[in-house]
Amino acid sequence: MEKNNIKPTEGEMEILQVLWAKGKCTVREVHEALDKKDAGYTTTLKLMQIMHDKGMVDRDTSSKTHIYNALISEETTQQQLVNKMINNVFNGSAARLVMQALGNQKTSHEEIELIKDYLSKLENK
Repeated sequence: MEKNNIKPTEGEMEILQVLWAKGKCTVREVHEALDKKDAGYTTTLKLMQIMHDKGMVDRDTSSKTHIYNALISEETTQQQLVNKMINNVFNGSAARLVMQALGNQKTSHEEIELIKDYLSKLENK
């Protein structure tokens, strides 16, 4: 599967977020970071093995404890998922996505200022 075509499931996204935040991790470290009471260690292990088969993560098997590392970038994955959502849910309108997101959440003053700065930079391109 082509890396720029990988679409992680919800469970895979949770694991990727741990790997992106922490860097290289064992299955145990990922499982503990997920802190899921309803899922066992073997579930995390199996999911990470599937992710390895899909090319989402790399696995260093040189020692007894395997070390996993994300092969797909956080930014690329986020961009792909947002583009898919814009096309599938908001009929191709990024503006409708942004208005929906801002209308449903409590947006802090700092976040609003960051958004204004970003929009200003886009206008000046």
